[in-house]
Amino acid sequence: MNYNELNFDAMTREQGLSMSTAFPALMRKVYVWMALALVITGATAYGVATSPGIMTALYSNQLLFWGLIIAEFALVFGITGAINRLSLTTATLMFILYSVINGAVLSSIFLIYTMSSIASVFFITAGTFSVMALIGYTTKTDLTSMGKILFMALIGIIIATLVNIFLKSSGLQMIVSYLGVLIFVGLTAYDSQKIKRMLQLAPDAGEGAQKIALLGALTLYLDFVNLFIYLLRIFGRRDYI
Repeated sequence: MNYNELNFDAMTREQGLSMSTAFPALMRKVYVWMALALVITGATAYGVATSPGIMTALYSNQLLFWGLIIAEFALVFGITGAINRLSLTTATLMFILYSVINGAVLSSIFLIYTMSSIASVFFITAGTFSVMALIGYTTKTDLTSMGKILFMALIGIIIATLVNIFLKSSGLQMIVSYLGVLIFVGLTAYDSQKIKRMLQLAPDAGEGAQKIALLGALTLYLDFVNLFIYLLRIFGRRDYI
């Protein structure tokens, strides 16, 4: 073995050590960022729901409400589409802003459902999410093909939801809710595996890798929130019942 081969082997070992050191820290960041975003969303939703003035302004002004919905979509597409052009600080602030806006939009659940059922469904969601995230992280099976099928199914329930705005069918809404739970349960496992594989390739914990971790946190945050909403539609007890 010549000097160049020895040098290459040393570099490979050094890179492997760097990857093994960076990976756990990056995975922790994914779940810490996701958890913080959920806390921000929950606190905002509760704060808005307990403020009659803000609730009246939000839900009596259709322009404001739909403006927030559009802002949500703009922020998600902005973060995911322009992550390479954004600084880590800017992307993080956009994620925080999205969490706040999403909390304001979701504040109505505190007026529709009882507090006890919201709490119960949250813990059901947390348990289900944790199990599926662990399965996605530990399984040796490639979930790529399953992810493609789930994404197509997600498009289907989005279309069905839009159609049901006009039909106002409680039966269709319940079917969509059950399908939504199945889809986001599967997506949680798929996204967990995808994030793990992407971060395993990161040579260090630099800004580029942290941006990947931030995108991972946003993805899992969306999986959690959507799973929670669909489960709440199925198991949530309404205040007027």
